[in-house]
Amino acid sequence: MQFRMDHSTQTQKKLSLTGSVALGTGVMIGAGIFALVGQVAELAGGWVPWAFLAGAVVVAFSSYSYIRYSATNPSAGGIAMLLKAAYGPGVVAGSFSLFMYVSMILAESLLGRTFGTYLLRPFGLQGSEVWVPVLAVVAIVAAALVNLVGNRWVERSATVTAALKIVGIAVLAVAGILAAGVSSLGRLFTAADRTPPEAGWLGFLAGTTLCILAYKGFTTITNQGADLQQPERNIGRSIMISIALCTVLYLLITVAVTGSLTVPQIVEARDYALAEAAEPMFGAWGVTLTVVIAVVATLSGLIASLFSVSKLYDMLRDMGQAPGLPGKEGHQSLYITAGLAILMAAFFDLSQIASLGAILYLAMDIAIHLGILRHLKDDVGAKPWIPWVAILLDVAVLVPFVLLKAQSDPFTLVVTAVVALVIVVAQWFTVRHRSEDADQESGQEHH
Repeated sequence: MQFRMDHSTQTQKKLSLTGSVALGTGVMIGAGIFALVGQVAELAGGWVPWAFLAGAVVVAFSSYSYIRYSATNPSAGGIAMLLKAAYGPGVVAGSFSLFMYVSMILAESLLGRTFGTYLLRPFGLQGSEVWVPVLAVVAIVAAALVNLVGNRWVERSATVTAALKIVGIAVLAVAGILAAGVSSLGRLFTAADRTPPEAGWLGFLAGTTLCILAYKGFTTITNQGADLQQPERNIGRSIMISIALCTVLYLLITVAVTGSLTVPQIVEARDYALAEAAEPMFGAWGVTLTVVIAVVATLSGLIASLFSVSKLYDMLRDMGQAPGLPGKEGHQSLYITAGLAILMAAFFDLSQIASLGAILYLAMDIAIHLGILRHLKDDVGAKPWIPWVAILLDVAVLVPFVLLKAQSDPFTLVVTAVVALVIVVAQWFTVRHRSEDADQESGQEHH
């Protein structure tokens, strides 16, 4: 009897499928759709909705490797464990795990800056170089405080805010489509009246790279294994439901935005395009509603992301791939994660953050699929053709993105290369230090 009570108490403490989807969509519907529409329009022109659809296709193929591994080995820190299983506990696994970790922190700083940008929009201060980073820092600190309160609060707040976001964005999208005329939905299936990308197909594929950022939050679901009820079944379900929900919402909202604004208008208002699109359709109240939804979306996204990313850092520290702070462990991973997100939000703009995050994420994603193909496909029962397609799609969007960035923003590429190099060198030292410690311990044991 006692065992059954303990078991039911444990089950109550664990995340349900609904809670897991709420956390997943909570991270996905964050800055992505609010901050990226304008940046995607710069690259993909009027083909923005198709770029978001293409992003969903890339991510759907990518998710297969994560689902197969996580269903077989549900554990908190799913991605770090996957890389360790595929490449061993060395420099490669540690480096790509940290690529993922850094890209998630970049996503948090993107959320923070988007929060600041939208909140300042009614006051005309959305371009402020002082207030946007200040509010970004405030948002990250507030989200960290909520996480200190504990697991149940995170799930409760995530479920409520995910529902608010989904309903809010759906209302905006449907109202926008009705205002533009239901016939605007037909524009999803025709290229007529759409401004093609300046760089043609290269531009479209590069735009798709940024759209992937609006979906990559699904990977945080793999970190929930230890906190999730029936993880073997629910991780895969949660990932597919989250991706499907986001795809429908993103298609509706991008059709509404491209129906309301021209491509040059979207690009001009690139950091706050959704608020700008609401104005001609609904006037001031539309802008206010969009700002409220954006604030809820970004804050809840930060809360959910800090929860998941701290779990990943715990796993990396336990595996000896990331340093801890001196003193008791406690909430160390939360402090480190929030601190790094604050630094990035203070010093990088939205475009730089998005580019850095996209390149690091896709590099890590390719490493995951190669790891599954080379070492784990039999262990996890994976069909090899799906990870191969995922790798081809990743390369097909990443190469055009890097080529166009090299022309328009070489500085960001240099920063990305430096960050990657620092991570690899730090990992090399960490692994070397770890093996020296292990040698010393074994030497002492022999004495």
